Amino acid sequence: MTADVAVLDYGSGNLRSAVRALERAGADVTLTADFDTALGARGLVVPGVGAYAACMRGLRSVRGEQVIGRRLAGGRPVLGICVGMQILFETGIEHGVTTDGCGEWPGTVERIDADIVPHMGWNTVDAPEGTTLFDGIADERFYFVHSYGVRRWELEQPNPAMPARVTWTSYGGDRFVAAAENGPLSATQFHPEKSGDAGAALLRNWVTSLS
Repeated sequence: MTADVAVLDYGSGNLRSAVRALERAGADVTLTADFDTALGARGLVVPGVGAYAACMRGLRSVRGEQVIGRRLAGGRPVLGICVGMQILFETGIEHGVTTDGCGEWPGTVERIDADIVPHMGWNTVDAPEGTTLFDGIADERFYFVHSYGVRRWELEQPNPAMPARVTWTSYGGDRFVAAAENGPLSATQFHPEKSGDAGAALLRNWVTSLS
Protein backbone atom coordinates (compact mmCIF):
# COMPACT_ATOMS: atom_id res chain seq x y z
CA MET A 1 0.00 0.00 0.00
CA THR A 2 1.33 3.44 -0.94
CA ALA A 3 1.90 5.66 2.09
CA ASP A 4 0.28 9.07 1.89
CA VAL A 5 2.68 11.82 2.97
CA ALA A 6 1.93 15.51 3.51
CA VAL A 7 4.72 18.03 2.97
CA LEU A 8 3.93 21.05 5.13
CA ASP A 9 3.92 24.28 3.12
CA TYR A 10 4.53 27.17 5.50
CA GLY A 11 6.42 29.50 3.18
CA SER A 12 9.89 28.08 3.72
CA GLY A 13 11.69 27.93 0.39
CA ASN A 14 11.28 25.71 -2.64
CA LEU A 15 9.49 22.56 -1.53
CA ARG A 16 9.13 20.91 -4.93
CA SER A 17 12.42 19.03 -4.69
CA ALA A 18 11.27 17.41 -1.44
CA VAL A 19 7.92 16.50 -3.01
CA ARG A 20 9.58 14.92 -6.05
CA ALA A 21 12.11 13.01 -3.92
CA LEU A 22 9.35 11.59 -1.72
CA GLU A 23 7.33 10.59 -4.76
CA ARG A 24 10.35 8.75 -6.13
CA ALA A 25 10.65 7.06 -2.73
CA GLY A 26 7.19 5.57 -3.26
CA ALA A 27 4.96 7.99 -1.36
CA ASP A 28 1.70 9.55 -2.49
CA VAL A 29 2.58 13.18 -1.69
CA THR A 30 0.42 16.25 -1.00
CA LEU A 31 1.97 19.70 -0.58
CA THR A 32 -0.34 21.47 1.85
CA ALA A 33 -0.80 24.21 4.43
CA ASP A 34 -4.14 22.75 5.52
CA PHE A 35 -4.24 21.73 9.19
CA ASP A 36 -6.52 18.72 8.80
CA THR A 37 -4.71 17.37 5.75
CA ALA A 38 -1.35 17.60 7.51
CA LEU A 39 -2.80 16.05 10.64
CA GLY A 40 -4.46 13.14 8.87
CA ALA A 41 -1.68 12.00 6.54
CA ARG A 42 0.17 8.80 7.34
CA GLY A 43 3.44 10.74 7.35
CA LEU A 44 4.25 14.45 7.67
CA VAL A 45 7.44 16.06 6.33
CA VAL A 46 8.49 19.47 7.67
CA PRO A 47 11.17 21.01 5.42
CA GLY A 48 12.89 24.30 6.15
CA VAL A 49 15.52 26.68 4.79
CA GLY A 50 16.70 30.08 5.94
CA ALA A 51 16.54 31.68 9.36
CA TYR A 52 15.20 29.88 12.42
CA ALA A 53 13.01 32.80 13.53
CA ALA A 54 11.47 33.24 10.08
CA CYS A 55 10.71 29.52 9.86
CA MET A 56 9.01 29.58 13.24
CA ARG A 57 6.87 32.56 12.21
CA GLY A 58 5.83 30.74 9.05
CA LEU A 59 5.17 27.53 10.94
CA ARG A 60 2.94 29.28 13.48
CA SER A 61 1.05 31.05 10.70
CA VAL A 62 -0.33 27.67 9.58
CA ARG A 63 -0.53 26.22 13.13
CA GLY A 64 2.28 23.89 12.16
CA GLU A 65 3.61 23.53 15.68
CA GLN A 66 0.14 22.33 16.75
CA VAL A 67 0.00 19.83 13.89
CA ILE A 68 3.40 18.43 14.87
CA GLY A 69 2.46 18.20 18.55
CA ARG A 70 -0.91 16.57 17.85
CA ARG A 71 0.63 14.03 15.49
CA LEU A 72 3.38 13.05 17.90
CA ALA A 73 0.93 12.75 20.79
CA GLY A 74 -0.92 10.18 18.69
CA GLY A 75 2.24 8.37 17.59
CA ARG A 76 1.94 9.57 13.99
CA PRO A 77 5.27 9.94 12.13
CA VAL A 78 6.93 13.30 11.44
CA LEU A 79 10.18 13.91 9.52
CA GLY A 80 11.96 17.27 9.80
CA ILE A 81 14.57 18.35 7.24
CA CYS A 82 17.32 20.99 7.73
CA VAL A 83 15.73 23.97 9.53
CA GLY A 84 12.67 21.72 9.73
CA MET A 85 14.78 19.64 12.10
CA GLN A 86 16.13 22.63 14.01
CA ILE A 87 12.72 24.08 14.86
CA LEU A 88 11.82 20.81 16.61
CA PHE A 89 14.18 21.79 19.44
CA GLU A 90 13.40 24.17 22.30
CA THR A 91 15.43 27.18 21.25
CA GLY A 92 17.30 28.72 18.34
CA ILE A 93 19.92 31.44 18.72
CA GLU A 94 20.90 33.39 15.61
CA HIS A 95 22.75 36.73 15.57
CA GLY A 96 22.18 37.08 19.31
CA VAL A 97 18.42 36.65 18.97
CA THR A 98 16.79 33.78 20.87
CA THR A 99 13.64 32.26 19.37
CA ASP A 100 11.37 29.62 20.91
CA GLY A 101 11.03 26.47 18.82
CA CYS A 102 8.49 23.68 18.95
CA GLY A 103 10.10 22.13 22.04
CA GLU A 104 9.61 18.52 20.95
CA TRP A 105 13.25 17.91 21.91
CA PRO A 106 15.24 19.77 24.55
CA GLY A 107 18.28 21.61 23.31
CA THR A 108 19.54 24.68 21.51
CA VAL A 109 20.34 25.40 17.89
CA GLU A 110 23.47 27.57 17.78
CA ARG A 111 26.24 28.63 15.43
CA ILE A 112 28.66 25.89 14.45
CA ASP A 113 32.09 26.38 16.06
CA ALA A 114 34.17 26.28 12.88
CA ASP A 115 36.46 28.78 11.16
CA ILE A 116 34.50 28.63 7.91
CA VAL A 117 30.71 28.56 7.76
CA PRO A 118 28.37 27.57 6.30
CA HIS A 119 29.04 23.86 6.46
CA MET A 120 28.28 23.24 2.81
CA GLY A 121 28.82 20.08 0.81
CA TRP A 122 29.05 16.33 1.25
CA ASN A 123 29.93 14.77 4.58
CA THR A 124 29.93 11.40 6.28
CA VAL A 125 27.88 10.59 9.37
CA ASP A 126 28.30 8.44 12.47
CA ALA A 127 25.04 6.49 12.73
CA PRO A 128 24.13 4.30 15.74
CA GLU A 129 23.06 0.68 15.79
CA GLY A 130 19.39 0.01 15.09
CA THR A 131 18.76 3.11 13.00
CA THR A 132 15.86 3.03 10.56
CA LEU A 133 16.84 6.02 8.44
CA PHE A 134 20.38 4.84 7.75
CA ASP A 135 19.65 1.15 7.28
CA GLY A 136 22.07 0.01 4.57
CA ILE A 137 23.53 3.50 3.99
CA ALA A 138 25.41 4.34 7.20
CA ASP A 139 28.72 4.63 5.31
CA GLU A 140 27.40 7.01 2.64
CA ARG A 141 27.82 10.77 2.33
CA PHE A 142 25.02 13.32 2.59
CA TYR A 143 24.63 16.94 1.49
CA PHE A 144 24.67 19.68 4.15
CA VAL A 145 24.07 23.45 3.84
CA HIS A 146 23.88 25.20 7.23
CA SER A 147 25.67 27.51 9.65
CA TYR A 148 23.78 26.47 12.78
CA GLY A 149 23.25 23.13 14.44
CA VAL A 150 22.58 21.18 17.63
CA ARG A 151 25.93 20.61 19.31
CA ARG A 152 24.61 18.82 22.43
CA TRP A 153 21.93 16.14 22.63
CA GLU A 154 20.04 16.82 25.86
CA LEU A 155 17.10 14.38 25.82
CA GLU A 156 17.16 12.02 28.77
CA GLN A 157 16.42 8.38 28.00
CA PRO A 158 13.42 7.45 30.19
CA ASN A 159 13.03 4.07 28.49
CA PRO A 160 16.36 2.31 27.81
CA ALA A 161 14.50 -0.30 25.76
CA MET A 162 13.45 2.41 23.28
CA PRO A 163 16.37 4.87 23.14
CA ALA A 164 16.55 7.85 20.85
CA ARG A 165 18.99 7.11 18.06
CA VAL A 166 21.22 10.09 17.33
CA THR A 167 23.48 10.34 14.28
CA TRP A 168 26.40 12.78 14.41
CA THR A 169 28.73 14.48 11.96
CA SER A 170 31.85 16.61 12.31
CA TYR A 171 33.05 19.69 10.49
CA GLY A 172 35.87 22.13 11.18
CA GLY A 173 36.64 20.52 14.52
CA ASP A 174 33.05 20.76 15.76
CA ARG A 175 30.58 17.89 16.22
CA PHE A 176 26.82 18.23 15.92
CA VAL A 177 23.64 16.27 15.29
CA ALA A 178 23.20 15.09 11.70
CA ALA A 179 19.95 13.21 12.35
CA ALA A 180 17.77 11.92 15.17
CA GLU A 181 15.14 9.20 15.49
CA ASN A 182 12.91 9.18 18.57
CA GLY A 183 9.73 7.13 18.28
CA PRO A 184 7.49 8.74 15.63
CA LEU A 185 9.75 11.80 15.35
CA SER A 186 12.70 11.73 12.96
CA ALA A 187 14.81 14.50 11.46
CA THR A 188 17.91 15.20 9.39
CA GLN A 189 20.13 18.27 9.40
CA PHE A 190 21.27 17.49 5.85
CA HIS A 191 19.05 17.51 2.76
CA PRO A 192 18.16 13.94 1.74
CA GLU A 193 16.42 15.29 -1.37
CA LYS A 194 19.80 16.73 -2.50
CA SER A 195 21.89 13.73 -1.39
CA GLY A 196 21.72 11.58 -4.49
CA ASP A 197 21.26 7.84 -4.18
CA ALA A 198 22.01 7.84 -0.44
CA GLY A 199 19.34 10.44 0.26
CA ALA A 200 16.87 8.59 -1.93
CA ALA A 201 17.53 5.41 0.05
CA LEU A 202 17.03 7.25 3.35
CA LEU A 203 13.66 8.59 2.20
CA ARG A 204 12.64 5.11 1.05
CA ASN A 205 13.59 3.77 4.47
CA TRP A 206 11.36 6.37 6.12
CA VAL A 207 8.45 5.93 3.70
CA THR A 208 8.64 2.15 4.08
CA SER A 209 8.50 2.51 7.86
CA LEU A 210 5.09 4.22 7.54
CA SER A 211 3.32 1.15 6.19
